[in-house]
Order: sequence, then C-alpha cells, then structure tokens
Amino acid sequence: MGRLDKFIVILLSGGSDHNMNFDDLTKLLVNLDFQCRVKGSHHIFFKQGVEEILNLQAKGKMAKSYQVKQVRDVLVRYQLIPGALDHE
Repeated sequence: MGRLDKFIVILLSGGSDHNMNFDDLTKLLVNLDFQCRVKGSHHIFFKQGVEEILNLQAKGKMAKSYQVKQVRDVLVRYQLIPGALDHE
C-alpha cells in the first residue's frame, strides 16, 4: 500500500481529522483531478461534476478538522476514492 493509499485510509476512518497534514490533503485533491485556485491563504478546490466547492485554509502545517470532514464527505458522496482501494 502506497503513501497515498495509507493517507486515504486514515482520512476515511475519521479518527484523525485534527491531525491531517494540509499539504497531503491538497495533494490528494489534485491527484483526484480537482482544480485549485489560491486566493491569499484560501485554497479553493472545484471539479466538474462536483457541486460543492472546497475552501481550505491551513492552520500551521495542519488542515482544519472541519474542513477535513468536508473533504471526506465530498469524496464519499461522489465516490471519488481511487480504484487502488477497491480491492480492500
């Protein structure tokens, strides 16, 4: 299991929302073909076919826990989890 897969498992478990690295979270969204626009400290992610817009801000090097939950909810709702985890 690669680093990205491990990160996804932790994200989906919901047990570490307060301890998620902001850069890892943004890299995951980019790998899932979200487009990003940065305006000041706001990283705004959007994707065709996804109604929600994800507006993320770092808190130091970490992601804000409520924003991690928003990302998880969007990934689950739109079934955007990479196929690498389908066999688990």
